[in-house]
Amino acid sequence: MNHDLIIHWQETDGEKSARWRSEKGLPAPKRVQVIDDRMPANGAYRLACEGTALLWRGDFQNARQLLHAMARRADKTKPGKPKQSAASPAEAFHRHRLAQSQRARILEKLLIPFNADHSIPLRRAPDVHAACLEVDDSNTEPYVASLRELLGLIGAHEWRKKGIQIPALGVAIHPHYGVFAPIRNEYVQLIAQAPIPELLATESTVFDIGTGTGVLAAALALRGVRHITATDQDARALNCARDNLTRLNVLNQVELVQTDLFPQGQAALIVCNPPWIPARPSSPLEHAIFDPDSRMLRGFLQGLSAHLLPGGEGWLILSDFAEHLGLRTREELLAAIDAANLKVLGKSDVKPHHPRVSDTHDPLHTARNAELTSLWRLTTQ
Repeated sequence: MNHDLIIHWQETDGEKSARWRSEKGLPAPKRVQVIDDRMPANGAYRLACEGTALLWRGDFQNARQLLHAMARRADKTKPGKPKQSAASPAEAFHRHRLAQSQRARILEKLLIPFNADHSIPLRRAPDVHAACLEVDDSNTEPYVASLRELLGLIGAHEWRKKGIQIPALGVAIHPHYGVFAPIRNEYVQLIAQAPIPELLATESTVFDIGTGTGVLAAALALRGVRHITATDQDARALNCARDNLTRLNVLNQVELVQTDLFPQGQAALIVCNPPWIPARPSSPLEHAIFDPDSRMLRGFLQGLSAHLLPGGEGWLILSDFAEHLGLRTREELLAAIDAANLKVLGKSDVKPHHPRVSDTHDPLHTARNAELTSLWRLTTQ
């Protein structure tokens, strides 16, 4: 988060300033205009498109309505401009990402003030104290932040309270803000059903690489695996995993380690669910989805042989969505497996069932409709 940046603006009684906070790491806006309930949506949208940030001083619920109105304008196809047909799935993907990025930049221009205790000094503002404390409990000064980021934080707070049901396990997982939420959790079914390697009968150690919410470590622990080392680079993810494993009463079976990829030693089974799309994330919160140059995927494959016990298995959970987008070929994946001195013991697939699969208006519908998620069982050659 940007803690040390300052945002400046003019009001009738002179120049003002406050701390700027952004979970996405956005820079403090240079141009800021104070607005309130009198600002029409068209005017707000035009200013935001021009790069002017809008500091709201009116009713909080009206600010939410204004944000929705700006979003409708951002989503509307510009009149007189014919829709171009994509030359390839990859081009459609990059156009979609560009459009989403431009949309986000516009909507993030609507800002709201906060007091030092995370209360919002606006009429009809909700109590967001608990949700903000889950992200940062060290704040001591008033600050300004994007309304859109706040709404995302509130949504994450609700997910954390309610949890996400994982049908394959019959339990709920509670994601923390900034940790990839297993909303699409069909891949957990693959872990729950895959045959446990015979080596685990005598060598009981398992590694879960990039544990996130801890859902795969939980799946293995609930299957009876007694010694699991779960790793992640992100302290938030490790705290989230600890919370979930404690809720499920399996924390005594799991050691959590903060590291990049592998812990020390070797294991009979090593599991990894890396980001599926080899593209650059547009914010820190997207690192669980986008993996530039397949860094984590390649790192897992290249390090697997050194960390597998003889006769052990590596389980790679990977969607072929990137293949349908033309961002990675099956041949490239198989070549990377072979270059890492690994061979495929078997593969099991599951078809995703999330709502976008059936959304024919989604610009990536063709790729989503063809997508399969697979568990690749790998071992050393």
